[in-house]
This record gives sequence, C-alpha cells and structure tokens, in this order.
Amino acid sequence: MKCSVVRRRGADGRIPVRTLDRGASSSVAEPAGYPGGPYDTSLLVKYEHHVVRHLWFGEERGPKKELKVAGHGLKLTSRVPLALPPQMESLVSRSSLSLLQRTSLNKIDTNLISAFMERWHLETSSFHMPFGEMSITLDDVACILHLPIRGIFWSPQDVTEEVAVELAVDYLGVSRGQAQSHAYATRAYLLMLVGSTIFADKTFTLVEARYLLLFTDLDGYSGYSWGAAALVTLYRYLGDASMYSCKQLGGYPTLLQCWIHEYFPSVGKRGENWKPADNCGLPRAMRWSYRQGVLKVDDLRPILDELTPADVIWRPFEDHRAWCVFDEICLYRGCLKWGETVVPYLPDRCLRQFGYRQYVPSPPLDCMMATDIDVDWISYHQSVIAVIDSSTVATTPSDAVDGYLEWYYCVSHPRLVPPHRDAPREVPVPVYDAGPSDPDWARVSTLVHRYLRQVNAEEEDPQFSDLFEALHISRSH
Repeated sequence: MKCSVVRRRGADGRIPVRTLDRGASSSVAEPAGYPGGPYDTSLLVKYEHHVVRHLWFGEERGPKKELKVAGHGLKLTSRVPLALPPQMESLVSRSSLSLLQRTSLNKIDTNLISAFMERWHLETSSFHMPFGEMSITLDDVACILHLPIRGIFWSPQDVTEEVAVELAVDYLGVSRGQAQSHAYATRAYLLMLVGSTIFADKTFTLVEARYLLLFTDLDGYSGYSWGAAALVTLYRYLGDASMYSCKQLGGYPTLLQCWIHEYFPSVGKRGENWKPADNCGLPRAMRWSYRQGVLKVDDLRPILDELTPADVIWRPFEDHRAWCVFDEICLYRGCLKWGETVVPYLPDRCLRQFGYRQYVPSPPLDCMMATDIDVDWISYHQSVIAVIDSSTVATTPSDAVDGYLEWYYCVSHPRLVPPHRDAPREVPVPVYDAGPSDPDWARVSTLVHRYLRQVNAEEEDPQFSDLFEALHISRSH
C-alpha cells in the first residue's frame, strides 16, 4: 500500500476527499485524511477528537501540557505497615493481591507518562510509535506486577447509595462487634489497596463501594483475573486521556511507567534497585525507583519521534521466566472486560513483543458487538492459533513483513512533531537497520545511537567512524 499524495488541510484540519486524479471516475474517491497521517482514516476512526490532531498544529490542551496523574505511592508507604496483624496477614497473603502492597513507585514522572499517552489510540489498544504499534500486554502485567492472568471476569451489580451503606455495614463491620473484626479490617484494607493501585480513578481520593462485592468471600476472591482487571482499567483511562478534551489520567500509573522503563532503556530517568540477574522472584515493578526527570512533554515528543526499533528491548522479561512463565493465553485476541468496561485486546498488533514477525493485522474488534466475552476467554485457544498461524518466529527482534511500515504510515499518525510547523507535509516512511537480539548488545546499540543522533553525526565524518563501526557491530549481535 502506497500513500504518497500530499494534500492541504481544510479549516477543520482535515484533508478533504478528492478523486485520485483528473482522469479518475467521480465515483472512486480517496479516503479523507489528515496531515502527517492518517491518510486512510478507516482504522483510527476517532482521530478527529484525538489530542495528536491538535498537537500537530501546535494546539496544546492548556497552559499545562502534561496530564494530571494520580500516583498513590507515597500514601501507600504510610498506609501499608511492615507487618499486618496475624489474622489479616493470613487472609491477605493468601490473596493474589498481596504484592501490590510493595509495587508502587513513590512518585510518577507525569511528563514521561503524558508523552507516551499521546500516542495511545483506543481503537487499537496500542501506542503508535514511529516504527509500528506496541502495547501493554497481559504478559507485561504478569511480569511487572505478578498478578494472575487466568481467572474469571467480574460483572458487578449497580450499587445505589443505600446499597453502599449496607455493604459498609455488612462487610466493613461499621456497626458490628469484634467477633469478626479481622475480616472487616481485611476487606477495608484490600479495598484501600486496589483503590490506590489497579483501580485508581480520576478523583484521586475515592474508591467505588461496589468493589466491596469482590471481597465478600475472602476465600474465593483469588479466582479473578486481576491482571485483566488492571489492564482493562488502564486501557480505559488511556483511551479517555488520549482525547483532546481530557486532562487527567486514571488507572495504575506505576504499571505504565515501569513498562516504559523495561522496553525503552534510553527514555526517561529512573533508578534501578537491582539487576534482573539478581532478582529473587520479586515483581519487576520493584526493580525500579523514581528519579526526577528534567525533560518536559514537549522535550520528549521529538525524542520519541526519533526512536528506532534498535532503541527497544522487545522481550525484556526473558530473564524473568523462572518466576513468571509465559502463558499462551496472553496471545488471546478478543475483548477483555471488568465490570461494565469492555476493551479490545489485540496482540496481533504487537507481535514483536512476543517474538513473532509483525504482519499487517486484521481490523480491530468492535467490542460493542461482543456477546460471549466470557466464553471467548475460556475458549481462547482458537484465537491464539489464528494470531500466530499468520506469522513466523522473528529472525530479528524488530522483524516485520514487507509492506508493513508502508501500510502503517497510511493508517497511523506515527510522529507528533511535523517537519515544518507552518507547512505540514507527508511524513516519509523510514528504513531501519535490523537491531541486535541480545539485550546487552541492544543497550550498547541504544546508547551509541542516541549519542550519534544528539550530535547530528554523519557516517561519512571520519571523527565518528569508530562509533559508527561500534554501532554496526552491536546491531549484528
């Protein structure tokens, strides 16, 4: 697929529909498109309201360019004791949520989070990078947070104010005696824990009372797919925040920021508490600590625009498999749901993160039409086969079929900063060298490439010849 036609935008920023050429039939017209992409609007159908449409022309959401992001790490530090009372400890430790007590970053880099969020598109449940799509997958959640992926989805009932009061009385022991005080305290503690992490909302201070229904049976609540719950909630809030009118991000920002740290070693500032080789089975979120960054959102946009496949650690958790074995259900293609929220989960759009060659994926699912999500989830094998049967094992970490980038640059908006602000023009499809397959060599390649880019080095310049040779050597491993 080729998209080489350059057209002017109308007053609304949209490129008007025109015929292919003067000799073309009037009944055959090009799809309407936008400067910088998408030129074919059949994929990103909500692009008209996306923040990137405005950023391309220098229109910010407001004076503050970064989002307001809720990070409860410091609050959790004060609320999570070193040791719970024995009765509570027994109940919490048996849960699949106990590790959430220690996974949160103390602070969040709101500029880093915001820069990546601007590339999120809810139609595809993915970040649109210069070299293709990437996403936070179920496998990422499992490795970063050690939450279970397999399990059932939750379908809550509506909770009125009266029912909320009854729940508080029945399950938090608001007006009961001390006979079961440890059970009440455990439910209150777990409600606080999920409300400060995977279910954090944009109020920053409240948690929905209906989540108490998750903990009515303290022996059975571990049967839920908490990993899917975290992902659905984050996908939902990322979709909301990608719209120009939104200025806040809910969900668990630690999950997103640690994902960035794992996949993009050269982007953003971070502290490292331990090396993966020294891990003794802890969630990978605990590998990272907050370090204050100096780059603002508008500093990060061109940096992300210039990223190449060699800047990515495509499979960062291969050294974590002793503690988190890859589960094939992570390749399930379908809808995920938690409560009334339903989102598309599309691993066929980020196959390189699973070690497969990326092909041009099928159109996204319309979750509004999904009727048997629970059945599809249980019978996931069929969708997994469909995803991987169309691909092969990648020969290089960033392997993609011929024509993938040409297609992608037609249907996406892969760059946020136009070549010339006053005269937006077509973004050329890049050509990338194959990157290294070894993580250590990938890190070397990333650092060398980053430096050469910062100094605007050219390969023909003799003073940089040794560095370019080192770059080529690192990419061949």
